[in-house]
Amino acid sequence: MSLYHVPVLLQECMKGLSIQPDGTYVDVTFGAGGHAKAIVERLSPKGKLIAFDQDPDAAANAAAIQHPNFIFIQANFRYIKKFLRLQGIQQVNGILADLGISSYQIDTAERGFSIRFDGALDMRMNIHQNLKAQDIINHYSVEELSKIFRIYGELPQAHSVAMEIVRKRTFKKIETTRELLQVINKFAPRGKEFKFRAQVFQALRIEVNDEINALKEFLLQTPDILLPQGRLVILSYHSLEDRLVKNFLKAGNFKGELEHDFYGNILRPFTPLFSKPFKPTPEEIMKNSRARSAKLRIGIRNS
Repeated sequence: MSLYHVPVLLQECMKGLSIQPDGTYVDVTFGAGGHAKAIVERLSPKGKLIAFDQDPDAAANAAAIQHPNFIFIQANFRYIKKFLRLQGIQQVNGILADLGISSYQIDTAERGFSIRFDGALDMRMNIHQNLKAQDIINHYSVEELSKIFRIYGELPQAHSVAMEIVRKRTFKKIETTRELLQVINKFAPRGKEFKFRAQVFQALRIEVNDEINALKEFLLQTPDILLPQGRLVILSYHSLEDRLVKNFLKAGNFKGELEHDFYGNILRPFTPLFSKPFKPTPEEIMKNSRARSAKLRIGIRNS
């Protein structure tokens, strides 16, 4: 695991979870198991860790976790309550989510996540699902492509990029990451080429994996799953995710609009532990470039 994965903000995540040795915890984005390994090291034999990940490669990594009460569930975290109930678990002490993609997924060319390698336009986190990035690129309309580039990639030139993709694919299907980059490169602002390409790939990845809806469904289940004073610890890597997490911890909804009871008390399931997110230090970013855009938010379940 350690060969290709360095857990982001590891110590801050562990402090945020405030782990009780006999408690029950959930890591909903197991990946290479870096955070999970740190959790089980803090658990007694009576403690329990349930890990989720839909990627079959993560299932293989789970064999490295040695603890009598470690359970790996190969599923999307949007189904967290259902699978915990199947394990006989009603409530837990803490939940950790490290959103985004793992270093392993990025570095595996054939998965199609990276702008650095040439590979098939895939981008599926669950390799058993049907929709791939090349399906979106070759079959979505100009309007549909423009919408995902504008909303999920936050691209100012979203419509122009979509128009060019549709024009090029009439001559030849766009099937690889290199072919896509050749089509879009002329729209990259000078000096911001890397950011532009990353935004296009981010938009496609979010659409392929329905990431925003999955995150919303997951968050809405957490108040029922966490015990009073339980901890929700979430690492996000782009503004769309962070905004949802921030608003949900602040107000219990995705607009961030506070509701009050008859006496003026704020009605919300969580209290944010801090008003601003934790960010990695320059030293951590030097050691692990994936940490560059990370933001860590922590919420405490209200009684």
